[in-house]
Amino acid sequence: MKIRVGMGFDVHELEEGRDFWLGGIKLPASKGAVGHSDADVLIHAICDALLGAANLRDIGFHFANTDNRWKGMDSKFFLKEVTNMLHEKGWRIGNVDCTICLERPKVNPHIDEMKKVLAPLMNISEDDVSIKATTNEKLGYVGREEGVNASAVALITKE
Repeated sequence: MKIRVGMGFDVHELEEGRDFWLGGIKLPASKGAVGHSDADVLIHAICDALLGAANLRDIGFHFANTDNRWKGMDSKFFLKEVTNMLHEKGWRIGNVDCTICLERPKVNPHIDEMKKVLAPLMNISEDDVSIKATTNEKLGYVGREEGVNASAVALITKE
């Protein structure tokens, strides 16, 4: 069996009055992420981790923010497409482990719902999706509530 790991990272600016999509769900928040698509920083980090593990470049290569087809796109579409790309190459997703760095809103109350949304998109169980949240202790762009970032590690396997 062949095993690979990949790492992904994404960051988005936060802006008043925007919807805040995170982990495939809309969170109640006064600020939302700015981006070409729905700016779901967690899904983007997961996509990059999966693509990196399979040596398939990155999310921007496949879904460029200069391409109007992806403007306003639900990031769940990207994750499903990335999962399909991996399957076409014979890869299966083992697990993903993610960390979100954000001051507000609190993420922990929403993690179970995120896992319920994300797991089926990757054809894995909720137990194979780990999501953690932390703050930046009021330091930097995250601490000033100007932005949000997420990192993800993914394990993929091939027989």
